[in-house]
Amino acid sequence: MAIPDRVTVCECWARDGLQSIPKVISTEHKLEMIGRILDSGVQKLEVTSFSHPKLLPQFADAEAVMHGLERRPGVSYVVLMPNMRGFERLERCLDEGCPADEIILMISSSEAHNRVNFRMGHDEAKQAHAAIIRRAKDRGLKVIGCPGTVYGCAIMGDVPMANVLDITRFYVESGADTIMLGDTTGAANPRSVRQRIGALQDAFPDAEYIAHFHDTRGNGIVNSIVALEMGLRYVDTSLGAIGGQPTPSRDTRKYQYGFTGNTCTEDLVALLDEMGVATGIDVDAMIESGLRSEAIIGQPLRANVIHSGRVNHVPRDFVPA
Repeated sequence: MAIPDRVTVCECWARDGLQSIPKVISTEHKLEMIGRILDSGVQKLEVTSFSHPKLLPQFADAEAVMHGLERRPGVSYVVLMPNMRGFERLERCLDEGCPADEIILMISSSEAHNRVNFRMGHDEAKQAHAAIIRRAKDRGLKVIGCPGTVYGCAIMGDVPMANVLDITRFYVESGADTIMLGDTTGAANPRSVRQRIGALQDAFPDAEYIAHFHDTRGNGIVNSIVALEMGLRYVDTSLGAIGGQPTPSRDTRKYQYGFTGNTCTEDLVALLDEMGVATGIDVDAMIESGLRSEAIIGQPLRANVIHSGRVNHVPRDFVPA
């Protein structure tokens, strides 16, 4: 298949991105960055997580972020939902006139990973998520069902395709609106992407899939392009390629060593623009957002295009040194 003429890029800096950053970013700076991201033309973005504040201090201000958001027409605001307690917190925001549009629910295809990340086995997680989905639908929210560790797991190793199909089937049959295919620990490569997405498309041809790749081994861009070539119309990215494994407060042991971030927004959006694929995003504005992100976080990040600049297509004067 050819890449669709138009692709929706979901910018994840404020949620999946920041969850890996140990420095707690202020609510003011989060809202500033969300505003910049929206100004660039992004129409879908993750804004916060309702994870327990003691486990992920980065999102202790979830309610404050929800109250401070500027709602713009045509934009979908997405939040991560870890459990029913988190959903009840979101419901209070909804009742106070601070809505979200979509929630993300995740069950790792690797049961070992799910037990480390969420302290639940598959059966318990399915039961909990089914209840949340019912309540979310009653509140008019869309649901993103995410089978995690689709392409492999740092704990379990290779993940059987049967596990991926089982978790995907659960979300499809439970009424999820889209299926996010989580490359949770950056194990994917172009061959496994073609094989696994192809198998899922065969099994659930009516499902709408989201490409969500981590850049742990530098493969985020190429894997995203392969997924788009297979007809996917939605892709997740994060400014500066930050994100991945959460930075917790209680247990700092890591199951994935090294860089764990997401596919880089600036680089992928610039590449799609070069290829003539419409995203609705102003590349130059997104580059400026990437530079501001580095200043707020206080360290160089992983974007290339913010330093190299966009590809030049016109003659220009050049004076040798």
